[in-house]
Amino acid sequence: MKTVSLTLALGAGAAVAAMAPASANDDVLKRSADPKQQVLQTVDYANTRYSKLDEINASNVKKLQVAWTFSTGVLRGHEGSPLVVDNMMYVHTPFPNNVFALDLNEGGKIVWKYEPKQDPSVIPVMCCDTVNRGLAYADNTIILHQADTTVVALDAKTGQKKWSVVNGDPKKGETNTTTVLPVKDKIIVGVSGGEFGVQAHVTAYNLKDGKRVWRGYSVGTDDQLLVDPEKTTEHGKPIGKDSSIKTWEGDQWKTGGGATWGWYSYDPKLDLVYYGSGNPSTWNPKQRPGDNKWSMTIWARNPDTGVAKWVYQMTPHDEWDYDGVNEMILTDQKIDGKERKLLTHFDRNGFGYTLDRESGEVLVAEKFDPVVNWATKVDLEKGSKTYGRPLVVAKYSTEQNGEDVNSKGICPAALGTKDQQPAAYSPETELFYVPTNHVCMDYEPFRVSYTAGQPYVGATLAMYPAPNSHGGMGNFIAWDGKKGKIVWSNKEQFSVWSGALATAGGVVFYGTLEGYLKAVDAKSGKELYKFKTPSGIIGNVMTYEHKGKQYVGVLSGVGGWAGIGLAAGLTNSADGLGAVGGYASLAQYTALGGQLTVFSLPTN
Repeated sequence: MKTVSLTLALGAGAAVAAMAPASANDDVLKRSADPKQQVLQTVDYANTRYSKLDEINASNVKKLQVAWTFSTGVLRGHEGSPLVVDNMMYVHTPFPNNVFALDLNEGGKIVWKYEPKQDPSVIPVMCCDTVNRGLAYADNTIILHQADTTVVALDAKTGQKKWSVVNGDPKKGETNTTTVLPVKDKIIVGVSGGEFGVQAHVTAYNLKDGKRVWRGYSVGTDDQLLVDPEKTTEHGKPIGKDSSIKTWEGDQWKTGGGATWGWYSYDPKLDLVYYGSGNPSTWNPKQRPGDNKWSMTIWARNPDTGVAKWVYQMTPHDEWDYDGVNEMILTDQKIDGKERKLLTHFDRNGFGYTLDRESGEVLVAEKFDPVVNWATKVDLEKGSKTYGRPLVVAKYSTEQNGEDVNSKGICPAALGTKDQQPAAYSPETELFYVPTNHVCMDYEPFRVSYTAGQPYVGATLAMYPAPNSHGGMGNFIAWDGKKGKIVWSNKEQFSVWSGALATAGGVVFYGTLEGYLKAVDAKSGKELYKFKTPSGIIGNVMTYEHKGKQYVGVLSGVGGWAGIGLAAGLTNSADGLGAVGGYASLAQYTALGGQLTVFSLPTN
């Protein structure tokens, strides 16, 4: 009806123009479809991290050599990856979030650099290292979201600032570690700060001028959430009035967390943006009775209005810090004999989820590490009172065990079976390639009071390798998302904290915390190549083509939550929310660094 009335009122040509996607969307769609370039950290809107380039393949990848390197001049954790747009490469750093534009035609000559002047007082407010997950490109604009929450638009050719806008307040604990997603004529951005009791949100700004268009909170009143109580659904049913604040005690939702520091996906046909919200605040579950909605939730929002179509809370009343922010990978596959638009998500809680991304229906929820023990399963029995909820094992419930009681042997640890390190998907094998943590924990909650800008955690943790297994702290696995089963698994000494890349050459790449770039066969998992870079890899492997030749690049620079002990010089085993003790031996294998290493096949 709307289309007809528009046509009658404006004429057919005007109606088409009104409904056409904005130019920035066209630009991103066109460039992300070109495997020679990489304009998004996610490679494409679907977050598949798959490249159609195939010059480097399973038979010749063993011949890879270092083509060139670039030092960023900054230490601490280097997450994310460079971008390549035409003949330019754009490289970012952790705090202070410098940006370099390198001319690939001139051997990586620095064309321009952007060096923001940020207040270093933001550093201690950043929970788990000073990482940044990278830049985005759209419409001749490089977009950077700084640690201090300043969103900056830079001219891609000159580096000149077009506009900037402040997205949060570090004095309240709001910071940023993640990238942004350009959708249509808007930039979608999140915020960190769940460990400081922020009321977290997702915000859309105009790409052209930085003007704020909408903001949707993770927890709060219906108007803050941008939900329609009668139309926004969970499990196909309306969520109802005051769906969030009814699940908190008093005004606790105002400091409820639900940070949005993960990855964002977009389906242009359904016109929905997908992302996850993080843990509720505090980490002491006894202090916040209720389901604490909508923390720990997968969201599907309209990018123009921000209004949520559906939600799914994976870990109600989280008792373990299982942030739900990991990537949503969008695929179209046949499942149970029916063609479905799918969303696959590997949650910190240890379950790999496959949902119908149009309706939010949960189709598969299975453990992607067999040692996961905090819950027996996710109840997918239709009509059950606990439908969609994990069935918690009392022994590993940090609330039932009580405050000041150390619950031992919980698997996975708070950093999850997978943290933010993104998985990849290959349409050729129809498998997901997942970097994982094989880590368990002891968890002791204690009472804590809220003070703006101060840590609001309320738990002491210890982390260690999962018992009765290979003794390592990580696996790199291939996962069948339709069956919810591991196809193959490669053991690693430490957590695999780097993002994966799948390619049409039948090769999957990832990095290790010791600093190895590894290439494995997509079908079998057989290791085909490895090379030791100067520092531990927590960056995401990327690939591009220049002058007819394929290159593979990765940032090395140990850090992140797993490497926070090295990155920040911490030695107390309880520091870094328990990670320092768990990864203490990492210092025997690598040291701080900040380098881009680019590989190619030798010239014949």
